[in-house]
Amino acid sequence: MAGNAWRSMVVGAVRTPSCSRSFSRGMQTVTLIPGDGIGPEISSAVMKIFEAAKAPIQWEERNVTAIKGPGGRWMIPPDAKESMDRSKIGLKGPLKTPIAAGHPSMNLLLRKTFDLYANVRPCVSIEGYKTPYTDVNLVTIRENTEGEYSGIEHVIVDGVVQSIKLITEDASRRIAEYAFEYARNNQRNSVTAVHKANIMRMSDGLFLRKCREVAENYKDIKFTEMYLDTVCLNMVQDPTQFDVLVMPNLYGDILSDLCAGLIGGLGVTPSGNIGANGVAIFESVHGTAPDIAGLDMANPTALLLSAVMMLRHMGLHGYGKKIETACFDTIRDKKVLTKDLGGDSKCSEFTAEICRRVQDLD
Repeated sequence: MAGNAWRSMVVGAVRTPSCSRSFSRGMQTVTLIPGDGIGPEISSAVMKIFEAAKAPIQWEERNVTAIKGPGGRWMIPPDAKESMDRSKIGLKGPLKTPIAAGHPSMNLLLRKTFDLYANVRPCVSIEGYKTPYTDVNLVTIRENTEGEYSGIEHVIVDGVVQSIKLITEDASRRIAEYAFEYARNNQRNSVTAVHKANIMRMSDGLFLRKCREVAENYKDIKFTEMYLDTVCLNMVQDPTQFDVLVMPNLYGDILSDLCAGLIGGLGVTPSGNIGANGVAIFESVHGTAPDIAGLDMANPTALLLSAVMMLRHMGLHGYGKKIETACFDTIRDKKVLTKDLGGDSKCSEFTAEICRRVQDLD
């Protein structure tokens, strides 16, 4: 079930008519941001598997560390921005954010720099990887640029801090339109708007109003609206009742991780961030795992499946299918798995097994 569900879910899943570009001919350049901790190891694993698949991808590796630009504003290094501006497509490992006063979240900085307004996270049960749930097949779509993560905080008086939740009409309409287009393009039946407009009547009320307005233009897609707490309750009771869910930033951060837990965790969950003007960055959403960095213990599955999403976004469906099949067959076979997947193999051994299976599919 899982392999077929994945194939039907992510083919074209992160593309909309307004940002489609043709990548399917010749060698294509992708900006690679290995990240921190285990990031370089899992990035290397993905590159080896792509090489085994003969995927027409040329990697342009860039380091991303926040620097202060003119006027003291935080920015990513110019060479990284220039690379992304050229390639339009990025693959990113986990990034750490230094715990220092005033230092921005690196992921937040990337989202703002490239206006990555939609986070798309498919959650599908993987055959052979046992969890309490066996038939999960849903997608969370998270508004990625505002809400509580707008970064607008200040001290009112000593001991009292205020954080502002920013919700705009344009961003709410844009993410709602993306969610409905996604559902239509991927033969999905319903979109659920997740909100707390009963409490935050103005901010979530605006978000919900825009979702309702957009839904009027998609009569072929069933539209429902549900409180965040009710979604969480129903999700753990029966996740099969959900299809596509769209929500503001903070709710999406929490709910997408909850959904990842249903299928086995962040180590097997891919993610794509879709921006304006055809820009997209695909990423593993787990942490940097510094405790196992350099020990050949990391699991590259999340980054690999994110890279499969990337290939399909670029129109390279055959390569995506080949790599995905090899990955799922390796997990289902259960003979060569990293520790977090229930085995005792090293990252390099898991990678080599996927490479072997990829080559066998030629």
